[in-house]
Amino acid sequence: MQTIDLYNFSGKKAIIRVDFNVPLNEQFEITDDTRIRAALPTIKKVLNGNGAVILMSHLGRPKGIDEKFSLKHIVSHLSKSLGVNVKFADDCIGDSAKNMAAELKAGEVLLLENLRYYSEEAKGDEAFAKKLAGLADLWINDAFGTAHRAHASTAVIAKFFPNDKLFGYVMEGELSSVDKVLKDTQHPLTAIMGGAKVSSKIEIIETLMSKVDHLIIGGGMTYTFVKAVGGKIGNSLVEDDKLEKAREILKKAQDNNVKLHLATDALIADAFAADANTKVCPVDEIPDGWMGLDIADETKESFFKVIADSKTILWNGPVGVFEMEAFSKGTKAIADAIVTATEKGAFSLIGGGDSVAAINQFNLADKVSYVSTGGGALLEYIEGKELPGVAAIRG
Repeated sequence: MQTIDLYNFSGKKAIIRVDFNVPLNEQFEITDDTRIRAALPTIKKVLNGNGAVILMSHLGRPKGIDEKFSLKHIVSHLSKSLGVNVKFADDCIGDSAKNMAAELKAGEVLLLENLRYYSEEAKGDEAFAKKLAGLADLWINDAFGTAHRAHASTAVIAKFFPNDKLFGYVMEGELSSVDKVLKDTQHPLTAIMGGAKVSSKIEIIETLMSKVDHLIIGGGMTYTFVKAVGGKIGNSLVEDDKLEKAREILKKAQDNNVKLHLATDALIADAFAADANTKVCPVDEIPDGWMGLDIADETKESFFKVIADSKTILWNGPVGVFEMEAFSKGTKAIADAIVTATEKGAFSLIGGGDSVAAINQFNLADKVSYVSTGGGALLEYIEGKELPGVAAIRG
């Protein structure tokens, strides 16, 4: 397998699949450029090696051509970030893309228009992939966020570059970070699983059961577990059809010698609103009309201790409604505990959209070991599923 550090880019055109699916506001300004910043080292590596770069990405889920999802909105930000005047093709395959790619010189960067303007991209259409491949001499996949999809630009295109396909630095970093958590693990390993629903985390929780020493369950999921063992949860979020599954998970943890940690107290509110009335109560004694929206002090302390003493940490999902200031303190305490452990030498991997948003909101991203750019892809990789975007290069 070729690697980006050993490949000779001189005089070559590299078509790089990046993940520039960034959030834009009403004025089409980028509100979080994490994904763009993540891709810069790969792009610069090719440019510094005297190569030219053709960038391809999707943005949003457009139904056909839609101005709102045009990648032209990110050209000036990308040019500034790279220190190179990025050229833009108003199509990703047609004549403009072909001609601009053909004229591209070493040290230059061309950004193609949104791949998903064509339904062939998501269908994994081979003819479409071949047209993209025809623009360049080699393909680099650096879009971990879409690695779990067998799309034309993320997997199918590989067959047109049997010897000239590489992972970019984002992909390399993501894969080696997950391997550090799951394969070269330093114990104790603690996984913090937050978020609203048990249903979306069942597979990952079951996979982790054979690997982790501690499993902290937080967020809305908490109340399905609390109700499953007979607690009173008032109007808290619950999946009644998952109560039996929650009991199975609790039993499995016991059988596997995994210490499963649930909140013991909760910050409850009389409405799902930033200005609701709040109070603290035991997590299994929430009165009718009230709902748990964050963990309270006793739980913060016990979770902090478990995390701070860990050697490897995986965090996926907040433990409260952190978007509202009043209910963000629990998630902030988790982030602080992870930073403390990392300072003591632990390896910490933060993954999944909301955890990443939280760590960025608290300005702590540079104080943990690795912040993943892939939500669904990360979870599927941890679950042990083969990701088409990874197999395409390794295969």
